[in-house]
Amino acid sequence: MTTAATPPSTTPGPDGAGPRPKGLHADLSASVAVFLIALPLSLGIALATGAPLQAGLVAAAVGGIVAGRLGGAPLQVSGPTAGLTVVTAGLIQHYGWRTTCAITVLAGCCQLGLAFLRTARSALLVSPAIMHGMLAGIGVTIALAQLHIVLGGTPQSSAVANVLGLPAQLADLHPAALGVSALTLSVLLLWPRIPGRAGRALRKVPAALAAVAAATALAALAGLDLPRVDLPSWSSHALPELPQGPVLGIVAAVLTITLVGSVESLMSSVATDKLIASERGTGDRPPRADLDRELRGQGAANIASGMLGGLPVAAVAVRSAANVKSGAVSRKSAMLHGLWVVLAAGLLVPVLDLIPLAALAALVLAVGIQVVSITHLRTVTRYREVLVYAATIVAVVLGGVLEGVAVGVAVAVALAMHRLARTRITLDETDGFHRVRARGQLTFLAVPRLSRVLNSIPHEGHAVIELDGSFIDHAAYEILQDWQDTHLAHGGSVELTGRGGTAISRGGQARSTGASPGTGAGAQPGQGSPTGSGRAPAGGSTAIGGAGGHRGEGRGAHQCCRPWTPWQNHCDHRALSATHPQTTAHLPAGKAGGTGEGREAAGTIPSAAEPRDAATASPRRRGAGQLASGISAFQRDTAPHVRDELARLAREGQRPSQLFLTCADSRLVTSMITASGPGDLFTVRNVGNLVPPPGAEATDDSVAAAIEYAVDVLKVDSITVCGHSGCGAMQALLNSHPGAPMTPLRRWLRHGLPSLERMASRHHAWARIAGRLPADAVEQLCLTNVVQQLHHLRAHESVARRLAEGTLELHGMYFHVGEAQAYLLSEGEDFFDCRVFDSVGQNA
Repeated sequence: MTTAATPPSTTPGPDGAGPRPKGLHADLSASVAVFLIALPLSLGIALATGAPLQAGLVAAAVGGIVAGRLGGAPLQVSGPTAGLTVVTAGLIQHYGWRTTCAITVLAGCCQLGLAFLRTARSALLVSPAIMHGMLAGIGVTIALAQLHIVLGGTPQSSAVANVLGLPAQLADLHPAALGVSALTLSVLLLWPRIPGRAGRALRKVPAALAAVAAATALAALAGLDLPRVDLPSWSSHALPELPQGPVLGIVAAVLTITLVGSVESLMSSVATDKLIASERGTGDRPPRADLDRELRGQGAANIASGMLGGLPVAAVAVRSAANVKSGAVSRKSAMLHGLWVVLAAGLLVPVLDLIPLAALAALVLAVGIQVVSITHLRTVTRYREVLVYAATIVAVVLGGVLEGVAVGVAVAVALAMHRLARTRITLDETDGFHRVRARGQLTFLAVPRLSRVLNSIPHEGHAVIELDGSFIDHAAYEILQDWQDTHLAHGGSVELTGRGGTAISRGGQARSTGASPGTGAGAQPGQGSPTGSGRAPAGGSTAIGGAGGHRGEGRGAHQCCRPWTPWQNHCDHRALSATHPQTTAHLPAGKAGGTGEGREAAGTIPSAAEPRDAATASPRRRGAGQLASGISAFQRDTAPHVRDELARLAREGQRPSQLFLTCADSRLVTSMITASGPGDLFTVRNVGNLVPPPGAEATDDSVAAAIEYAVDVLKVDSITVCGHSGCGAMQALLNSHPGAPMTPLRRWLRHGLPSLERMASRHHAWARIAGRLPADAVEQLCLTNVVQQLHHLRAHESVARRLAEGTLELHGMYFHVGEAQAYLLSEGEDFFDCRVFDSVGQNA
């Protein structure tokens, strides 16, 4: 039995739906589908603006050919759009059609200027709630205007007038127009829902074309007396003239067309990239959109459209989505669609003249309603920006697009200021343990509430003050300082923590003193569970200060090291270098100033018989002493509290819930940053938190073996890949040179090259931290590396099988060492087409 090879002209379709045409054949097929959607919509939008109907065809042709050829989004389709309908209609009423064409040309020139200044991505920094609110307000305005034509009347000059005129219009219905409109809307609604094989065949015809064709057939066969499309001769087509009117008004009009058209086009570019990524595999995707080039293409298209007497041009999401779903593979599809519009405008005029205006109005009415997206409403609700969204809609409907955007920006700024100034202070008490949480910025406005809450805490009690904000002014600081001094003087204990639970020190001294919660009178400070475990045994004591007791006394006044460890290598190496400068010269490159651990690893420990000078012997004894001191502290302070738990684990065996794969960096203490204890994490550490893909050259089987053991034997529920800031492996990747000699480290780092390629590629989503851009190229690569290693994980057979069964989860994590802040990789991509790492708060 033989199997025919797949022809080179096809690629697998989405979801395995059979082969998809590739090359010119695919673009030709997609261009016809887009043309059939664009033709009725272009006429409908021209009707809604009050422009000559052929202006819509001019804009559709120019958008397809010029923007399709010069734009930066290969599969995006441009033309007349609903987002510019209200603006264009207002300009035609104020300045006339020919001046509006000139304004379109000037707006195109502005877009070219913005593109050459490379400001395209900056345009996307406007709040999505404002942009979605603007489009929704435009959609409401369009729907109110077209409703009058659907009912057989004439729209008024404003949305308010259209609302006020509805009762009179409803009292004077035109049955013929209403029947044609109802048929158009019914076909639009039901066409995608036709079931069975017949439905699949019929759905190849776009719903918009089917609806207009059905309405036209009904009007022609029934002989209905209705206003119809009337395309005048192209010889009398109106071309632009020099703008006439107030200069400020003309400037405002140009800026409005520029703003709305640019933002809508750029948003559509991002949305089209997301659609392509969800529909197609990596090898079947065109390059990601170049937003500056796209803005240049839109500017050139608007100049050409205005010069030829067409409507303003912008990217159209509906046509772009149809282009992608129809299998287009290059920009030839959009250009061919523009060519078909040109041919239709010249050859199909008698057919187009049969279309009732009520059918086009119903079509545009449906488009206006669809612009008010329920998905966008859910999104702004989730991010608590409904007020901005609603204010923008109302302002656009009542005042206009530019006024609506201005109101939206003002409300967004006011809301941000309110959130910045609002401080929530709460007090919780559990078994004599008082926790004060201050959410927001602590300013003098919050001092009365803060003072009232703090003074309600009884003396001699233990209090934890969580300051979850980025700013505290002098007044609030004084209140906290005075209360803390008084509370400690009365025998109480205080722990000040910041965002993420980071302890706040006081002038380099211990952050608090006094008795630990839950201890008796004879309990020693400093006894307690290790901070890294995050689990205090029942009835045990927990050290608050960490600087008290015998351990604190042994450290001296300098407290740059946290109290959970007796190691102070980042302090001791300074003293070592100052006291024995000749010692560092004998250490290997990169080890001078390193940790005691690194110094021990530099070579073998000499025996007692080997001659050593005093300078060399001192740091070695110091390293061994630190190790012994740390073990002694564990046996004395921690072992009594964890002995029972470790004995249970020894009897029952390990049952970790998670495989935690992270970097070998000494600053990354996994138990500390995850508040985990013995038996919780099955941890794999290597240089750069790399996961070699199966079958990779020079594959390290140790990582694959650990993954297989964790997934198949231990049956972990999740796998986390954790990167961190300042990763030396990522820095080495960035600074690597092809001709450098191959070492074990360089061979290992070859598994990180896909991360480097992913960061440089335009075919993959970027990675960033929520609320800010990566600080530098190293941080960008650290974030990208987490995403790439998760991709490698999915290629392992055991992982792929458990993922398919739905019994395993994969997570990405990033730990910023300097901020002591953890970030988790969110699902999907954000509005800017980025993979986002969200910060983890204390109450996550």
